[in-house]
Amino acid sequence: MKMTYRDLHGFVNRLEKEGELRRVVGPVSPELEITEITDRMSKSPGGGKALLFENVTGSRFPVLTNAFGSDRRMAMALEADSPDELAERISGLLKMTMPTTFMGKVGTLPELLGLAKCLPRVRKGGRAPCQEVVLTGEEVDLGAIPVLKCWPQDGGRFVTLPVVFTKSVEGRRNVGMYRMQIYDRNTTGMHWHIHKDGSHNYHGYEREGRRMEVAVAIGTAPAVTYAATAPMPQGMDEMLLAGFIQGAPVDLVKCRTVDLEVPATAEFILEGYVEPGETRTEGPFGDHTGYYSLRGEYPVFHVTAVTHRRDAIYSATVVGRPPMEDCYLAKATERIFLPPLRMIVPEIVDQWMPWEGVFHNIVVVSIRKEYPLHARKVMNALWGSGQMSFAKMIAVVDEDVLLRPEVLFDHLLDTIDPWTDLVLTEGVLDVLDHSAPDPLYGGKLGLDATERVPGERARGEPRFSPYRSEAEIREVLRDLDRGFISFRMAATGRRTPLLLLGIDKKWKSSKYYRDMLERSPQLTREGVIVLFDDIDLTDSSLCLWKFFNNVDPLRDIWIAERQLIIDATKKGLVDGHDREWPDEIVMAPEVTRSVRERAHSLGVEDLYP
Repeated sequence: MKMTYRDLHGFVNRLEKEGELRRVVGPVSPELEITEITDRMSKSPGGGKALLFENVTGSRFPVLTNAFGSDRRMAMALEADSPDELAERISGLLKMTMPTTFMGKVGTLPELLGLAKCLPRVRKGGRAPCQEVVLTGEEVDLGAIPVLKCWPQDGGRFVTLPVVFTKSVEGRRNVGMYRMQIYDRNTTGMHWHIHKDGSHNYHGYEREGRRMEVAVAIGTAPAVTYAATAPMPQGMDEMLLAGFIQGAPVDLVKCRTVDLEVPATAEFILEGYVEPGETRTEGPFGDHTGYYSLRGEYPVFHVTAVTHRRDAIYSATVVGRPPMEDCYLAKATERIFLPPLRMIVPEIVDQWMPWEGVFHNIVVVSIRKEYPLHARKVMNALWGSGQMSFAKMIAVVDEDVLLRPEVLFDHLLDTIDPWTDLVLTEGVLDVLDHSAPDPLYGGKLGLDATERVPGERARGEPRFSPYRSEAEIREVLRDLDRGFISFRMAATGRRTPLLLLGIDKKWKSSKYYRDMLERSPQLTREGVIVLFDDIDLTDSSLCLWKFFNNVDPLRDIWIAERQLIIDATKKGLVDGHDREWPDEIVMAPEVTRSVRERAHSLGVEDLYP
């Protein structure tokens, strides 16, 4: 695909030309109202349209959201027909070897020269577009930028699409994306998770007792924005990836008050520093898990300068319960980084990360199986590899199984024997995982759904015999306890059938209900029983989202001789769970009502049927 843009303005023009942009001309508030509209658009079929809010109360700058929120727009951002096409390009790059013969070296020169042309370059002289307006000292006022407060319980306004530039103490550039809560006119939080490279760089300066300079670009060319989210190996320059994606170098310019280079065509640049050891309470924040991430202590970013284009567009993303815009960014990463993953674990054929698993709770891989317990080897390799180490659950299937939801879940239920195919272990978890008893680590679950090979222990005979009718199940549950408030018999014709139960935990623990089920001879062989709170059990996506988010495998999976019970409910003190359990993200009804009443004048009436 021929490159047509080097900055966000060019991308917006392309979106509009392709019918992928909707302008909202009526006045909207950056506090909750932009989120209300964006959330509905994100959950429209196919991801809806990108949104450009032209009349944002309290600011002269327009706001762009949902720019990456569809397969088509993501492909446009990557300047490829699809993420898989870009993955093929990366695969070809990775297959390049350094031959020992002279002619072999000559043969690689075109590819190497092509890659060299993607190296970032620093502008010499002249004023870059991102520095058309320069504000320093007392002129700095972050309140002039239309930063969003996304959800009702958020601790404030958050920059949600920042491209954060730092250097290690050795001088290596790192570019990442870390949300930033606005504290006042010239300070923000810097949400560096403990496992991220930005945090690694910060602690390097902290050990030396030195201030670390930071620069933040907001509203960059799509390739730059994507590269900041990509799981690059430590020490690799994300700007090289951005140049490779767009087929041309990223133009950088020196900052005005710090010794860092930033994208010359960005919309906004925030320059400043973080002091060693200085932290401030940050959060809560409505996160991509669909839950609020809790308050925590994080470094403080002091802004020494704000520079921007005269016609700057503020670029933001809104995250929450999937599907939303970040799902398409993560889906692109799933495809683009499959070739590097195959270099680490070459037997992997394909991978899939369901949206309901918010990309760090469940990973499904297909493999070319060759020997007994090969699937276990793959699980352990993934749990020891980069960001894959955060995966709470990994399912492994054979290479001929299509990684598509309409066939995959039936295959898992038809294949898995819970008594032979489950692997329970413990390891590191994403900082946003709230299900584990302790932060940052907890239980992990592996599912081996591969066919048996010679020398491998055969699966046992099915232990379930679910022949009861819905009426019989209803009667059994009614006789057991009135705390059983709903049920759904799912996949009853499978080797591993499912019985979903909604329970009332107002006064009683999950263990109370589990013990009751274990003592019930009527339900002993009804299948795998999954406990939920009072939710709509007919909504499969909702059930999967709750399951992947709320289950700690070591604590919440109970296996008896003829029964397997999984607890996917909210945990609390009654369950012995001492950590604070976050609230689910829900928009304030009065905000929805206010926007609904103005939907026609805003041009979004189709989002409010």
